Amino acid sequence: MLGFGETHEDLVQTWQDLLVSGCDILTMGQYLQPSADHLPVKRFLPPEEFAELEKEALDLGFSGVASGPFVRSSYQAEKLYCHALRRMKRLAEPSI
Repeated sequence: MLGFGETHEDLVQTWQDLLVSGCDILTMGQYLQPSADHLPVKRFLPPEEFAELEKEALDLGFSGVASGPFVRSSYQAEKLYCHALRRMKRLAEPSI
């Protein structure tokens, strides 16, 4: 969840930590305050920024990334998993 006031450096460090730990699929969505008793949203990210973050995370080494304002961890999970498997297979194939 994004929108808590995290910096870009926070995101990159978290991504690197996730990759080192063996995580290869990442989902990023907008935090939405469920009630007045919960933490407030610090910033709403535009869809274009989510798209940029997705590309950056893929370039860093994730096999699959879903990134958008309404993405949640289960967001089209099967589709994302299958996409990540295909990407991993392509990356593992020797180039001629």
